[in-house]
Amino acid sequence: MKTIFLVDDSATILLSVSNILAKAGYAVAKAGNAGEALSQFQAGIKSDLLITDLNMPGMNGIELIQHVRKLPNYRFMPILFLTTESQQSKKAEAKAAGASGWIVKPASADDLLNTIKLVMR
Repeated sequence: MKTIFLVDDSATILLSVSNILAKAGYAVAKAGNAGEALSQFQAGIKSDLLITDLNMPGMNGIELIQHVRKLPNYRFMPILFLTTESQQSKKAEAKAAGASGWIVKPASADDLLNTIKLVMR
């Protein structure tokens, strides 16, 4: 079973997205902020995909990606942004940091699952 790590400061988003992922047959790990997520990655959590919000208190999603990409075990793990932001400049910044893709909230379950299938080939 593939494991997807979900990071969002919104409890509602964490709950709704993890329900969608669990119904689709994925194991889900969660963190309510980037710092908490980074600690779990530094501790060596098993994850096949990271889905992170961009705007969070403290460390943002782009900073999280930059830190995670420096860890040898996660250099090639796909990373998706799930965010309300849709500006091209933010997308370019995310891509430069190592993001594999971008999903704009609110995303339908189908859009989310199709994007996940694309990046987790």
